[in-house]
Amino acid sequence: MIDRYSRQTLFHGIKEEGQKKLAGSSIAIIGCGALGTVTATTLARAGVGRIRIVDRDFIEYHNLQRQVIFTEDDIKEQLPKAVAAARYLKKVNSGIDIEGIVADVNYSNIERLVSGFDVIVDGLDNLETRFLINDISQKLHIPWVYGGAISAYGMLMTVVPGKTPCFRCVSDHPSGPSVGLTCDTAGVIAPAPLVVGSLQSVEVIKLLTGNNDFQRGITYVDVWNYSLHNLKVNFRPDCPACHGRYEFLERKFGSRTTSLCGQNAVQITNSDPKPLSLPDLAQRLGKVGSVKYNEFMLNFSFDHQEMVVFPDGRAIIKNTSDESVARGLYAKYLGA
Repeated sequence: MIDRYSRQTLFHGIKEEGQKKLAGSSIAIIGCGALGTVTATTLARAGVGRIRIVDRDFIEYHNLQRQVIFTEDDIKEQLPKAVAAARYLKKVNSGIDIEGIVADVNYSNIERLVSGFDVIVDGLDNLETRFLINDISQKLHIPWVYGGAISAYGMLMTVVPGKTPCFRCVSDHPSGPSVGLTCDTAGVIAPAPLVVGSLQSVEVIKLLTGNNDFQRGITYVDVWNYSLHNLKVNFRPDCPACHGRYEFLERKFGSRTTSLCGQNAVQITNSDPKPLSLPDLAQRLGKVGSVKYNEFMLNFSFDHQEMVVFPDGRAIIKNTSDESVARGLYAKYLGA
């Protein structure tokens, strides 16, 4: 261990005592896209003793531009991201326990997936699952590190139950689909998730080694314009999660999926529907697919898939009966 981690144990913030704590620690990484691959490889190389990687998706060629542990061979083998990540990291560090789980994280399985871990790491691409992580973090008193990156900028936030404000103190709940930016419509340059993922890893190492100097508040990074800002966050007096009301775990908010019998399609609705501007959505989605719309609905065709979106945010995803796939496409293109 001394040879492998010798440069790390020389660092004043870790030393040999901290390295032993890392070796005895565990993390659950939820989502293995750009952020997830950065944190997974960084923390595996740092010697975190047990790493669980959970992801529902498969690798595509456009992922290789920024998802740093995948290869063209992984795509040829049609490997799920979680499996490919675990296979790669076992070659990087055979001295730690690495597990890849192919699963769609939702209210019914998240507690089982993260129970017993010391820190949860966010590598997600959608808000709804982040609110689930926040709920389970508060319920089980497990710290978690939020991260997000798009275009050339990103954000991160460390949530320690009882010590820091939680994610719902900042954002109450997703309000249905968005006409804002997603990686699939606005793009993303690799340095953005590389920087955010690296900063997330620093926060995780601090938490696992017992360093209380973790970041409080939200850190905003713009890699294109070389700026970094720390924004103060306060506890929200009426925050449900901080007061033991776990509304996303209880399915009071979030999307609902229904397989449409005989249609090879899945309908997704939101429990808190908000009006959606179909013209604005058409302008955004027109960059990545074929769009037709009127005042009643929008039809979006892309990559042999088809999605029909309604002004209340309800959507029907055609050519699939897999609810996990449908939720992934909804999050990918509608952003919530």
